This record gives sequence, C-alpha cells and structure tokens, in this order.
Amino acid sequence: MNMNNLIRLVTFFCLTAAINSYAQVKGLIQVSAVKGDSQPSWQEGGLGLYRYDSNNDGIVLSQGVLDFSIDLNSAWSAHGVVNVYQDPQLTLGFSQAYFQYKPLSSSKYKWHIRAGGFYPLLSLENPDKGWLSPYNYTNSAINSWVGEEIRTLGVEATIKRPGRRFNSAHSFSFVGATFKGNDPAGTLLAWRGFAMHDRQTTFNESIAFAPVTSLNTPQLQFQANQVLPFEEVDGRFGYYAGVHWDYLKKSQFRFYYYDNNGDPAALNKSTGQYAWDTRFSSAAWLYKFTANTRFITQMMSGSTAMGTKRGVNNRFYSHFVLVSHKMAKHRISIRYDYFEVTDHDDWLFDPNASEGEGITATLRYQLTPQWQLGIEGSALHSQADNRAAINSPKNISQQQISLNVQWRY
Repeated sequence: MNMNNLIRLVTFFCLTAAINSYAQVKGLIQVSAVKGDSQPSWQEGGLGLYRYDSNNDGIVLSQGVLDFSIDLNSAWSAHGVVNVYQDPQLTLGFSQAYFQYKPLSSSKYKWHIRAGGFYPLLSLENPDKGWLSPYNYTNSAINSWVGEEIRTLGVEATIKRPGRRFNSAHSFSFVGATFKGNDPAGTLLAWRGFAMHDRQTTFNESIAFAPVTSLNTPQLQFQANQVLPFEEVDGRFGYYAGVHWDYLKKSQFRFYYYDNNGDPAALNKSTGQYAWDTRFSSAAWLYKFTANTRFITQMMSGSTAMGTKRGVNNRFYSHFVLVSHKMAKHRISIRYDYFEVTDHDDWLFDPNASEGEGITATLRYQLTPQWQLGIEGSALHSQADNRAAINSPKNISQQQISLNVQWRY
C-alpha cells in the first residue's frame, strides 16, 4: 500500500472518530474473500459486468461506510454518507451529503425537505444504512445502475399522509424534486449496458468502461472513455415525482418518474461529457407474506439519447424478483434479474443493444449485533452488439462467489 492510500484510510477512521464525538453515527466495514470471473471487469476497462474479476481473487475491502446525522436544531439536521473503496483504486468520498428540514407539526399531514446530494427513494431493495441492501451483497441490475449514475443534486419535498392519523390502514407520501447535474446519466447503459455489483459512485469519481470502437469515429470523437455522472453540462434543471403507498407495513409500493431534462446537443469538450436526455419510470413493490418472509420486485423502463441529432438513441428496461426468508439468525435471499438496452438510432457504426439475465443467492448469519458472516454465489449471462468490433464474443457467461464478514458500529 502506497503512502497516499494509507493517508486515505487513516483519514476515513479519523473522520469516523471526529464525527462520532458529536453526531449520530452508524456504519460498517465489510471484508470479502472473492473468487472472480476470468472476464476483466468494466472497472479495469474490460467487458465483465461484475465488480470483481480473477485479478481481484483473495481478500478485499468491499465496503467501508460512515453514515451520520447531526441535529442542528429541532427542525434542521445534516446528513452524510462517506464511502471508502479499494477498487479500482483506493477512494474516499461522499456518496450522499444533504440538509433536511422536518418541522414539528400538529397537523394530520407531515412534510419535510431535503437539499444537497442524495438518492431518490425509488428502491425497496436498499433500505440499509449507506444505501446498502440487507438481502444480497450484489445489488440488482437496476440499483447497481442507480448507484453508479443517479443522484439528486438539488431540492426534494415530501408530503406524507400517515394512515394512523386518519384512522386508516393506508399511508401515502407524495414526492417532488428538482436538480442539476446528472447530465451524463445514460452513458454506461449505451456503451457498457447494465451491470451487477454493490459499488456506489462518490461525488468525486469518474467511471471508465471498455474502449468501445465507435468512440474513435468523427461523430463521437469528443466523448471520453469514461463518465462523470454528476457533472452539469447544459445548465438545465431536471425533475422527478413519486408516490409511496404503505398498507399496514405489510405491503409497500413506490412509483417514480424521472427526467433529467438533458439537452443532448450540449457537450463539455474539456471533460468529454455530453448531456444525455434521460428519463425513466420505476415501480417497486414489497410484500410481507409473514414477519420473516418477504417478496420484493422492481421494474424500470426508460430512454436515453445524446448528440445534436440524437445520434445515440436507446431504450432500456430491467426488472428483478427477490424472495427473502429469515430463520432466527439466518437470512437467505434469492434474486432473478433481467435487463436489456435496445438501439433506436441509425448509427450502424455504434451498436448499443445489449441484454442479460442473472441469478444471485445469498446466505447471511448474524453472529452478534455487530458481526455478520455471509456467503453469496451469482451467475449471469449477457450479450452486447458492440463487443464484436473489439474482437470479443458477443455472448459471455460469468460467475462469482464471495465470503463476507461485516462489522457494524
């Protein structure tokens, strides 16, 4: 480990100690023993859709999370999530940082506002601290992409109608937000496609992908071989709106419509980032069969385009089905994923169509309130039309297994 990496790790633990002295702090360290696939990961400029490949076989720091909140007064609070990763290089940064205004009210309705950088709450798969999943270690294809390219850098308002205040079994929340940034969202879907992993992008990061041949053409010569997902390119505001429905904590449903309002002709030549016109709908449902068994599903469908005449114009779709059962200190979760990107433009030199499916099975054992052990196996099959141009097979199959140790604080 070089000196800069050592300094980053020391900074993470010093930050933990400093914040813990006057804030509510939760977090975890997760160490994994990984057996990766021989297909090089996209993080190394390869075609693999997992976070790790065989070059990462062995012990890795897979998660370092510091999730904190500070009460500024009775209504205002500050929140942040700091992540540390060692892949593809050691990284320390914020994945969320925002203020929340939540006033006390005698009204039957409740409301609050968030301002800063945060996730839209469209997922029911990632309710754990730091936007992690308590089910599988590897996220669904949908939420792997959300963790990479989607973040709200703006203001969100929520109005809640609690069922108990209206003597009703039904609770509703209505969400609306406006934001800037997130202009390049859609880049990875076009030239890499969906992936499956648990790596969240921090605000100071870029994400590389395989050297796609079409980026060497005159039409795409200004596009970088990486994405800066939270960059502002066109000066426009985006927005999203959502509704949450909760029935007796037994059934939960969330629907969101997102539109970054990107101008696909806008380009920052110095960073090689276009503003993509990206919009999607997401529907998620959680149903508890019993106190220990639950079913979660989510569907996302949308479109993304870039270029003066929308030279790259794609539609994307994904869904997953997850079943999780808890037995004493054990939790077993099994998830099936399907994902696809369809090409709707006329640039034959830049094929963007891709498709895949995967299955992930995870067993977790809660040794103590602080310590958790787990094992996970995952397999996926994918095809992408742009692989042929770089002398790679269009179809690839991958597998990954990991042993995981979590310590929570």
